[in-house]
Amino acid sequence: MPDQTLPTYTTLHQLVELIEQGPPVFVRWSRGPQADLEGSAASRDGLTGTKLPGLSANPLVFEEWAKDLPTTLWVARRLCDYIHLRDDDQGPADVHPWVLKGEESGRGPDNEPLVRDVEPVAWIAESVIAEAEDVVARQRGEWGPLHRPARFGRGEKG
Repeated sequence: MPDQTLPTYTTLHQLVELIEQGPPVFVRWSRGPQADLEGSAASRDGLTGTKLPGLSANPLVFEEWAKDLPTTLWVARRLCDYIHLRDDDQGPADVHPWVLKGEESGRGPDNEPLVRDVEPVAWIAESVIAEAEDVVARQRGEWGPLHRPARFGRGEKG
């Protein structure tokens, strides 16, 4: 991870506590805050190249409709939503998840929040992602699988 000045969450429980206690936070998969906040602090639409009014991120807010789900399961699910970015050979190298606070400034092309006035909070260690993947995997049949189809233009159906 490029910037070691941020704390690193090493357990899923730490992230669950943050979400239960504090203001809304987001998770972003990228090369990190230093790379993201240089210059314009904006994402680009991968299809059109259009500059977006903020960084695309995944909200870790516990939604009211999910109140009957265990918070750990909710957080694990949200962490795994964009895990494919880490493994995508078409994306930037050295992608890691990190937590941020900020103001939602709109929605991106995948209906994801776009966040401005970003304040980095913490890195998320690979051990947390492994724990989240395990929590989600144990839910198959109860909550359904997390299937993310391959990108268009690579020979697969989309």
